[in-house]
Amino acid sequence: MNKRVAFIIPVYNRPQEVRELLASMVAYGTRTEEWEVIIVEDGSTERSEDVALEYSDRLSILYFNKPNGGPSSARNFGARYAAAQMLVFLDSDTTILPGYINTVLDNKSPFWGGADRSSPDFSPMQRAVSYAMTSPLTTGGIRGGGEKMDKFYPRSFNMGIDHALYDSVGGFDESMRYGEDVDLSYRLTSAGARAVLLRGAEVCHKRRTNLAGFFRQVHHSGEARIVLTKRHPGTLKIVHLLPAAFTIGSLLCLLLALLWCWWWLLPIGIVALAWMLDALLREKSLRVALLALPACFTQLYGYGIGFIKGLFLPLFCKKAAPKNF
Repeated sequence: MNKRVAFIIPVYNRPQEVRELLASMVAYGTRTEEWEVIIVEDGSTERSEDVALEYSDRLSILYFNKPNGGPSSARNFGARYAAAQMLVFLDSDTTILPGYINTVLDNKSPFWGGADRSSPDFSPMQRAVSYAMTSPLTTGGIRGGGEKMDKFYPRSFNMGIDHALYDSVGGFDESMRYGEDVDLSYRLTSAGARAVLLRGAEVCHKRRTNLAGFFRQVHHSGEARIVLTKRHPGTLKIVHLLPAAFTIGSLLCLLLALLWCWWWLLPIGIVALAWMLDALLREKSLRVALLALPACFTQLYGYGIGFIKGLFLPLFCKKAAPKNF
């Protein structure tokens, strides 16, 4: 293999975000002879080909355009054309930070993941959503960071796998639309690989910029958790139940407050105050701290409702049984 690392980026209608990611790779990239970038356009109507050409004189870039098949299909496609020992999967809505490239190139672990964080140039809502997804007060600790709430399983927004190891388990399952990265992490772990949280390999992850889109994203993740539990018995942990418990508990508090006494709102208020103060300490912005409240409620309600739906709906309607997303 000619390269040490191949960065594989699946793309769907996000040329501007690809431009920002490549710009960060140019700005902070070192030892460019040791790595390549593989962009896989997954049936986009807004293509990134011109963006790839724009940076082709500064980065080793392979650009492919294929019919839409979902992110798993795009990642597997890119892996087949990678001439590298290590495959690193990045989402197109991420940007790298100083030191990221060197950390990845110097890494010796065959299976690792990196954490994510907000960037100073994020909008207040992007920072609030990032807080909701990374704070241990909202189960964000399971994604990697300073406070771990469960065994670490890398996610595909920032994940590295030895090429031979990746091939040995068959790559991403293309029948899954959501939860496919955790499924791959489970299969790699079952094959004997140990996931490492690679310090210094953090990325800035934009995610959704509106609460409706954020709700849909985490709702699908909640549904996918049921699919993952069926595929991998024993992987369901208490932390995965917390959003559903919060959803049921807070709705019960609201009902009791309406029917009995407003004091039942205090538990919800205490949790919301904890979110706001923690977000204020982390983000140093009152506006972001205030936006973190609806973002955190959206994160927990979206995941919790998706989890409950995936768990109980099949009991009432066989046609609604969880499927591979």
